[in-house]
Amino acid sequence: MQAAAEEAAEELPSLMWGLDPMFSAFSRLYVRDILHMTESIQVPVDDGTGVINCMCWKSDLMKEEQDPGKSGGRHSDAVQEGFNPVAELKKLRQAQQNRCCLEIGELLRVRGPVKTSRQQREIMASTFYKVNDPVMTAQITWMMEVPELYRQFYDKPLQLQHNATGASTISPLNKAKTIIQDFFKQQSVSRFRPYDVQDLLQPLISCQPQTTSADQEPVAGPSGYQQIRQLLKETLDILQKEGIIYRKVKSQDELYHVTAQDKDLLIAVKDIIREDSRREKYAEKGCHILHILSAVRQRYSLNVNKVALELVLKSLECNSDIVSTSENHYTAF
Repeated sequence: MQAAAEEAAEELPSLMWGLDPMFSAFSRLYVRDILHMTESIQVPVDDGTGVINCMCWKSDLMKEEQDPGKSGGRHSDAVQEGFNPVAELKKLRQAQQNRCCLEIGELLRVRGPVKTSRQQREIMASTFYKVNDPVMTAQITWMMEVPELYRQFYDKPLQLQHNATGASTISPLNKAKTIIQDFFKQQSVSRFRPYDVQDLLQPLISCQPQTTSADQEPVAGPSGYQQIRQLLKETLDILQKEGIIYRKVKSQDELYHVTAQDKDLLIAVKDIIREDSRREKYAEKGCHILHILSAVRQRYSLNVNKVALELVLKSLECNSDIVSTSENHYTAF
């Protein structure tokens, strides 16, 4: 019990986990670290170089047919020459099975949450696919990238500022960001105007009493409305820089789009990658992120920044709509 109490005292309170910028990010970890990481005492969280099981649910479309001879001979007899849809469908299914048939020694890319099953940790793979890496380009890139991620982000503890009473202080700006982002998630907001979220920041504004100068003349501070407007402006500016929101068209009508909820933007990016991946120039390695960004700005909106595009690419990759062939290169399935 004493050891558990000491660990609980060292652990950051669960209410503050969201302050860590790595909390909501997909982390590229060594298997060793997944196996040895400690679980939270406050909240049962299963989070990782060794061997780890990966649970992969195979799609019904990828399973072999129960009766291979079921494809009747009437079609093959009827279509002696020219296009045979049954034969072509069979080839397509065979190609799909070949891409998903895994052999020992093959290189895989796996993404998913960590779970504990039968007292052993395993990855519930939401996305997995084979990596064609004959000259070990992908592995070398991984070996160079991951140690840098550990140095720059994973190995650095979260630093919280403390006030004189010992309580952690969170600026009104950070609180405003959290409030607005929570509103986006809870209400599934895809677009909004500033007055739609302005009232949400009201609890963060305290009425400042009037002060007096040396000659006792009253000095009025900014009104509550002015404070809210200024806080809202600063919050929206930061959310735009972080790619959380963007304005498709800059006009007097301040209409903002929520990047993660903008289906039109996701479709536009997916179509660009699918179309351009067919071109000979991008067929082998895929489209570079800067090429995708340029195409999005030409075909969709000039105001989409790189950070917003990265959020869209992560969402599409998580949904298996696209795949990253190497660092900053993407192609469609």
